[in-house]
Amino acid sequence: MKKLLFALLSVAAISTVLTACGQKNDAEPAASTSSAPAPAKEKVLKVAASPVPHAEILQVAKPLLQKEGIDLQIVQMTDYVRPNIALAEKDVDANFTQHKPYLDDFVEKHKMQLTAIANIHVEPMGIYSKKVKSLNEVPDGGLVTIPNDATNGGRALLLLQKAGLIKLKADAGISATVRDIVDNPKHLKITPMDAPQLPRTLNDATLSVINTNFAMEAKLVPTKDALFIEEKDSPYANILVVRTGDENREEIQKLKQAMTSPEVKKFIEEKYQGAIIPAF
Repeated sequence: MKKLLFALLSVAAISTVLTACGQKNDAEPAASTSSAPAPAKEKVLKVAASPVPHAEILQVAKPLLQKEGIDLQIVQMTDYVRPNIALAEKDVDANFTQHKPYLDDFVEKHKMQLTAIANIHVEPMGIYSKKVKSLNEVPDGGLVTIPNDATNGGRALLLLQKAGLIKLKADAGISATVRDIVDNPKHLKITPMDAPQLPRTLNDATLSVINTNFAMEAKLVPTKDALFIEEKDSPYANILVVRTGDENREEIQKLKQAMTSPEVKKFIEEKYQGAIIPAF
């Protein structure tokens, strides 16, 4: 009887040891899992952009940046003023809406520390109409609408001069205004307006001088619908802009590389068929 009791106790002891060993082995993978490092979190980069074509171009850069661990967030804005204010106030990390002459004028007037880091594309400005089919048909006293900001307004007047419709003072440059017109043989009534509103004036105006991004938003095709358009050597390249001092931030440098990549260049050439031209 004593031998039987001893044998039963021995079996129970061995079972307890084996059970304890089994519990330890089961727990080991869980301990290993809990000590594994967490995956790196993506860095967020916010860029303010006009819907067309700027936001479309940024969409091409988005997957390129994702491979670099950067979450590109595109903040669409439909005017030229808010993107610079948002950038200066650190609501976004960069913007992509404007050309260099506009940025220079804006920075000087508003005392902001903003810097262009890359030329991305050129949007040739065009002269459009729903009233006439050629500039030869423009009637005496016709209404012509142009952008009302300093640099685009001057740019529009220079284009009207190149088209042979007006003549400006010899020293009038990109900041030219209607006061610089010295010859207006057709007595055109040139009226500055907010640039985003210009396509809407086509139902009433004889001509409207429109930036390509706003023309495209209005479903106009610059290479087809413009009666006269800037040549491809236009100095008004659209630029990527950041706060002064941020130029060498790792995320900003990667954004610049993505926006001047072969993928972006190919997209611009194939998507816009000459209406928008790569500037890099």
